[in-house]
Amino acid sequence: MTRLAAVIGSPVRHSLSPAMHNAVFEATGLDWRFTRFDIVEGGVPAALAAMPVLDIGGYAVTMPHKEAVAAAVDEIDPAAQALNSVNTVVLRPDGSTYGASTDGIGLVAWVGASGVEVQDQSIVVLGAGGAARPIIDAFGRAGAAEIIVVNRTRRSAEQAAELSPVARVGGVDSIPHAGLVVNATSVGMGTDDCPIDPALLHDGHAVADIVYHPLDTALLRAARSVGARAIDGLGMLVYQAVEQEELWTGFRPDPTLMRSAAERALSNSR
Repeated sequence: MTRLAAVIGSPVRHSLSPAMHNAVFEATGLDWRFTRFDIVEGGVPAALAAMPVLDIGGYAVTMPHKEAVAAAVDEIDPAAQALNSVNTVVLRPDGSTYGASTDGIGLVAWVGASGVEVQDQSIVVLGAGGAARPIIDAFGRAGAAEIIVVNRTRRSAEQAAELSPVARVGGVDSIPHAGLVVNATSVGMGTDDCPIDPALLHDGHAVADIVYHPLDTALLRAARSVGARAIDGLGMLVYQAVEQEELWTGFRPDPTLMRSAAERALSNSR
């Protein structure tokens, strides 16, 4: 009675989720398989309705469906509701659907695994969009002392800062005084662009980039060049997937196994 899980979004052809989750299922003997479904706009209700019919145990949700799924699940985690974003759906035994968000939790876990303390930390988050919002929320819940949201559009930064009582809007002049700097924008994805002036970084920083293609971004190279700790974006993807799999199966997978599978898939896609 193999159970199925899947990533839903559009496009999903290059998703690393199947490689990560199937590596765990194969290594541990969990009787699950993971696939991908390209769901067109407006197809979320049908995708959710299919879960109890086909016994699909879980979905990983990617763009552009996170908000639509948040509106359509039977029950939603309070944090995901505040974000109006769901990246994980669980089919419950009674056939109902439960939605959660593991994106921000994944980055908090990865930063911690990289040796950086989040609690009582001063954090600058670059960006205020869909990727930044769960990160701001999760850092606040993890006990950050302050979160400074730096974004080109002030109104978007103000809205994102409302997600945590310790968050506020700031400028790039806040960066030198922070302990952790997080790039939550798409700057650097597939390019050699850096989201900030590298001269703002110093050896007291930890710098995390959510971009993982390329894995070694211009921002991370700039961080290492001044002696700062560099935290790549693949770890966030891995740790949010760890959280997802535990929600679906009750089993917490080994993140090193997932990362190895993701690295192989990235290498094969080049």
